[in-house]
Amino acid sequence: MGDQEKVLSVEDLRFSFSTYAGEVQAVRGVSFNLKKGKTLGLVGESGCGKSVTAKSIVKLNPDNNGFYKGGKITFDGKDILSLSQKEIHRIRAEEVRMIFQDPMTSLNPTMKIGKQITEGIRIANPNINKKEAKQTAIESLKNMGISNPEKRFNYYPHQFSGGMRQRVMIALAMSVNPKLLIADEPTTALDVTLQAQILELIKKIQLKFNTAIIMITHDLGVVANIADEIAVMYAGKIMEFGDNRDIFYNPFHPYTWGILQSIPPIDADCSVKLTPIPGTPPDLFNPPKGCPFAARCPYAMKICRLQYPEEFKIDNHKVNCWLYHELSSAVKNPITKKEVCLCRTKF
Repeated sequence: MGDQEKVLSVEDLRFSFSTYAGEVQAVRGVSFNLKKGKTLGLVGESGCGKSVTAKSIVKLNPDNNGFYKGGKITFDGKDILSLSQKEIHRIRAEEVRMIFQDPMTSLNPTMKIGKQITEGIRIANPNINKKEAKQTAIESLKNMGISNPEKRFNYYPHQFSGGMRQRVMIALAMSVNPKLLIADEPTTALDVTLQAQILELIKKIQLKFNTAIIMITHDLGVVANIADEIAVMYAGKIMEFGDNRDIFYNPFHPYTWGILQSIPPIDADCSVKLTPIPGTPPDLFNPPKGCPFAARCPYAMKICRLQYPEEFKIDNHKVNCWLYHELSSAVKNPITKKEVCLCRTKF
């Protein structure tokens, strides 16, 4: 990957929270790169560290009890962790924007949406006048598929439906043409039809502006048609990383197998039984020294509980799992029905 293509690089990121009960090790050694115009899907169940990882990129985690334990974040050639608070505010205003799952908690209910968008535009571009900012805001609303944007510019958030409020949030985020958009479960509160519309909209604006996107979700189905690469997170770590097709059609990690087996196929009827993943995630006050998924994994071996697995990979597809060690017993991948050991099998 050429450096000129790379907009974001995260290396061995570690982030924790201090609580009355002790230290919560929320992110424990996360690494990935993101190219311009590409989408990374950050997938995993609640509490796995997805949102903390994303917010760490622009220092949005609470600093009264949150702290970086290590790692490096490079955005557009800048070392994020060494920047001043003033520079971080500038990056948030101009270059990195976030949208969240509930727009009602992100939009000011007492302020017209037009004013909220124009304020964001003028913070990012202090030299622009009010008239130009208003025109840019109206154009942004129009790009998001909001009809009659000149009139709706003067609406309050409560005058929009849930799906329309999310479009307003995307308009607010994209009004300054950021280099990186972080979408934190942006479709969770919406019905299936609106989810599809919002995801299609995000894809459309990405093509138009060549924006890099991090899409955070607990649902692999959400990233199926939008992500170029997918990182599967569990207990503060990335367990598997690969291209979209790799993760869906040839997944390596038992946790990914479990996620896929718990999703109904699109043509399934009511008789199809889904297989939930048994057990619960580990306590991040005291994370296990071995594989964090070992207690829930039907393939776990003794070493899985004693030592965190090495990284095994084929091309861009990487996995941390002892099943791929040459001394491991062979098991069948329930998704592909093939033997999993990378040392003996080339898929």
